[in-house]
Amino acid sequence: MSSTHFPFTAVVGQDDLRLALLLNAVSPAVGGVLVRGEKGTAKSTAVRALSALLPQVDVVPGCRFSCAPAAPDPACPDGPHEPGPGSARPARMVELPVGASEDRLVGALDIERALSEGVKAFEPGLLADAHRGILYVDEVNLLHDHLVDVLLDAAAMGASYVEREGVSVRHDARFLLVGTMNPEEGELRPQLLDRFGLTVEVAASREPALRVEVVRRRLAYEDDPAGFAGRWAGDEREVRARVVAARALLPKVVLDDTALLRIAATCAGFEVDGMRADIVMARTASALAAWAGRTVVRKEDVRQAALLALPHRRRRNPFDAPGLDEDKLDEILDRFPDDEPDQEPEPDPEPEGPDDDGPEGGPDGGGAPPHDEGPGQPDQPAPPAPEDAADPRSPDAEPSEPQPSEPQPAQGDAGADGPEQAAVRASEPFRTRMLSVPGLGEGGAAGRRSRARTAHGRTTGARRPRGQLTKLHLAATVQAAAPHQRARGRSGTGLVVRKDDLRQATREGREGNLVLFVVDASGSMAARQRMSAVKGAVLSLLLDAYQRRDKVGLVTFRGAAAELALPPTSSVDAAATRLERLPTGGRTPLAAGLLKAREVLRIERLRDPSRRPLLVVVTDGRATSAGGVGGSAQGTPRELSEQAALLLRAEGVTSVVVDCEAGPVRLGLAGVLAADLGGPSVTLDGLRADALAGLVKNVRTSAASTAGHSSNRRVA
Repeated sequence: MSSTHFPFTAVVGQDDLRLALLLNAVSPAVGGVLVRGEKGTAKSTAVRALSALLPQVDVVPGCRFSCAPAAPDPACPDGPHEPGPGSARPARMVELPVGASEDRLVGALDIERALSEGVKAFEPGLLADAHRGILYVDEVNLLHDHLVDVLLDAAAMGASYVEREGVSVRHDARFLLVGTMNPEEGELRPQLLDRFGLTVEVAASREPALRVEVVRRRLAYEDDPAGFAGRWAGDEREVRARVVAARALLPKVVLDDTALLRIAATCAGFEVDGMRADIVMARTASALAAWAGRTVVRKEDVRQAALLALPHRRRRNPFDAPGLDEDKLDEILDRFPDDEPDQEPEPDPEPEGPDDDGPEGGPDGGGAPPHDEGPGQPDQPAPPAPEDAADPRSPDAEPSEPQPSEPQPAQGDAGADGPEQAAVRASEPFRTRMLSVPGLGEGGAAGRRSRARTAHGRTTGARRPRGQLTKLHLAATVQAAAPHQRARGRSGTGLVVRKDDLRQATREGREGNLVLFVVDASGSMAARQRMSAVKGAVLSLLLDAYQRRDKVGLVTFRGAAAELALPPTSSVDAAATRLERLPTGGRTPLAAGLLKAREVLRIERLRDPSRRPLLVVVTDGRATSAGGVGGSAQGTPRELSEQAALLLRAEGVTSVVVDCEAGPVRLGLAGVLAADLGGPSVTLDGLRADALAGLVKNVRTSAASTAGHSSNRRVA
């Protein structure tokens, strides 16, 4: 594999992506870029290519923290540095792996030397390596939350702090932060989205000409990377020189009162939270003016800054699509008088390359066409929704559902469940009570739901370290070393500490779980228009799962079978989309739904054994069809569902039943199902946070309290 990167100027289209990256190169204070988009859209390629456009940096020779010779960091762990000439080197691009530890990110202290010798023996982390360069996080949405918090704090403060048991290290950490993500794999929390200065949505072009150019340039690059890069070297030099010139011009850019009023009115008009958006827009508009070679910020600079800085700050929940109403934006900006015409000549927006007679190309999959190409082309490209998304019988939609014309199983109460009905919209979501898995997990999945042993949280004890020491338990370490001081010949005031004395702090926090929803979509659920309320409840639980960083899956059952509507994923908005399209009708194969859930959990246990499951069954408890359950299982649909529930209970699956039964006459079948599963039952109204206290504090206790109702199982 060649070390020659694909040239930045050879990337196809993706104008917003390239502009956002270049603006951060001109002014790192903008706050970085989050690139959202489907796979194969040149996200990673463009970011990696940007490092070649950054000017070289002068560093103090031998300094591991890249201090500038003209103004070295007075707190540098390798300092103090004497004034003198520096050495020039290219700006670095440092990649943060998704599975990196906190020590790898911020650096690690040698606790043993710190205690025994009183020295700060510090091994720098990736934040030190990225100082005055680029820190790139691919799949940032999959990074553990505590690492994202540390990363964004360092980016905001321009420094990294390591504090451990009285030993403190600080060093400068100013870098251009770039994250990429595929929204299908899960979203970032809104407060983390807000910490990225700019966000860009990218999508592959649907224009054949652009896609042809993508393939042509990618193949040419792979055949001869060095030769391909050489053909674009002139364009790369031009853009690099333009970045240097824009950096020099930036301090002279004037952000007058009119521009500030436009920025403030835009942020207020779109109801963004806090003041960070105003500040980011101001910095972005100034960088745009400098990039254009001007010293005055114009209305078009403010408009472009809004399109880059505001869409991701307007989201109120993970199911809202990012975006900005451009007509409303123009209306707000037009309230203020136009700027006086500027006499300064403006350079071209992008230097032209040798092949600029045709579309520009990119290596990983095409770029978005220019905004003015083609009718109806959106300014912010996004993955298109299927045209037949609302039709459950489409071959590209959900797995096939039995159609109304198909014969229903010959059961005596077929008419009670009724034929298939069209999908209904969910009612408004609400804040739900906390559902959790009992016991103490191992914390393999970072999150906020169930108790677990974690690297962060309250300290509950100490143990000998397994591998590298990360969290020292000082009191336990001193206690282990104290009895051996005389034997070790201690003569001074310092404590003689050996490696065997060190103790690792054990901590308890929260973990994320796999929340598997099993939703009854039969005809009985459609009665009295209950399905809208049911979908609203499940949507509320999905929002809760998003906030607690869970994986979610969706099993539905209706008609003659159950199906896995959504395999376990971190993308709760995908689950919400599947739920919204879910039609109802047909019989109630409850046993099939439970057995399908059991199979899904079995497979996920093999894939991710550290993530504990929580099964949420949403049903009225009716069972009117065997749903294809055969083999050695015999009995009525109700008896088969009881057997399936007992299997799940025997395997230790934590379950909660959301009782959807309505009407003046209630059979209580959902409560019977909850007793079979060994978990509690809660009504739709009781699921609300303000309606029930202490739900699912201990599932086993709830199961014991419901065991006395087992005689009700005769009801069918």
